[in-house]
Amino acid sequence: MTAGRLSFLRSCLGLILIAWVVSGALVPRAIAAEYRPLPPAATPGLAPDNWLLHDVAGNRLILYLPGYHAPAHAYYQWVRLLPQQPFRLSFAAARGLSLFLDNQLVFTAKANGRYTLDLARTTPAAAAGRQHLLAVWQPEGYPALNSFSAELQAPVRAISQAAPVATPALVMLRVPPVRGESALLLLLLLVGLLYGVVRATNPIGLARILQVNELFGNSTEPQAFLTRPAFTWLNLGLVVLFSLSLSLLLTALHTDLSSLPLLQRVLKVPESAIVARVSLYTGLVLAFVLSKYLLVELLSYIFDLRALVNVHYREFLRTTLLLGLLLPLVLLLYLGLNTRWPYIVELANGCVLLLLTATVLRVARTLHQRTSLLNLHLFAYLCATEVLPLAVLLKLIVFTYAT
Repeated sequence: MTAGRLSFLRSCLGLILIAWVVSGALVPRAIAAEYRPLPPAATPGLAPDNWLLHDVAGNRLILYLPGYHAPAHAYYQWVRLLPQQPFRLSFAAARGLSLFLDNQLVFTAKANGRYTLDLARTTPAAAAGRQHLLAVWQPEGYPALNSFSAELQAPVRAISQAAPVATPALVMLRVPPVRGESALLLLLLLVGLLYGVVRATNPIGLARILQVNELFGNSTEPQAFLTRPAFTWLNLGLVVLFSLSLSLLLTALHTDLSSLPLLQRVLKVPESAIVARVSLYTGLVLAFVLSKYLLVELLSYIFDLRALVNVHYREFLRTTLLLGLLLPLVLLLYLGLNTRWPYIVELANGCVLLLLTATVLRVARTLHQRTSLLNLHLFAYLCATEVLPLAVLLKLIVFTYAT
């Protein structure tokens, strides 16, 4: 009987031990299942720090860390489109940039510029509320990720007609934001006040620059402005005001120099920082106008035309400053009519083109009065000092976006 009890106790202890081992093996699995990693949740908007890169070795998407990862041609991000709610994606695009949503092509930039794309109109209504993979691909160069921003608007009323499976996206030039217009108007007012100060303190010197009859006259006699020193306090002040006026107009036209493949790795100024952008462009324009004298000096020495240096630079300076007085007026018209008259963009862009081209033509005419353009040295000198810089400027600040 004692042996039977011992056998029964041994059997009970064995069953308890087996149950304890099995439960110990199962409980951790049950607890671990509660902490199973979940896929990243997509936000309704666009997060600037949630861009992903494709890891070829692991065939997976990894978080993109600026400064750690090398620039890539393609970037990804999970986004969520809400039902009946527009998802307006604004971005700067170089030519050839393409956007994909769930591996479906939804947009391709045909020219450099700024665009606004409603992603909600590129997906069927049944897919709203789900997460989608947005891909940005730039075959030549790298996408300007800092320019991408998303704006979620209030839900719109349902349309009785069912939405098609793939609706073409509306692509348009983006107009300046309201806060940007306020900053530009304040800076434009400052430019007007500074011009008024110059007019009140030095009316005689300003009148010499405003001699339109000398600018378009046919007289070959030495003109008053061309015989005076180029670097005076008045001229330097007017050059600064011209640089500020042109930078305001370029900022209003959204000619983003930092979106160009050549400069996007050097000039990283956010689009929302209006004052920083204006200051950057002002410095660039001012540096170009002042360094033009060094370029003229160098090339005149190479082509043996040192006698034309002063006349060349003074004519360039006079024409630039005179035509630059129209820039504040063009900017005022642009800010007042850009939401009502779309062609004001082409008009403002044409004014910048006219300013650059007229300056080159006027300089060529003045030099031709001193020495004939049939002179091969003068023609090559004019091409090197005026025509080639004009081509570069037209590419940088005129033909950078679709009009």
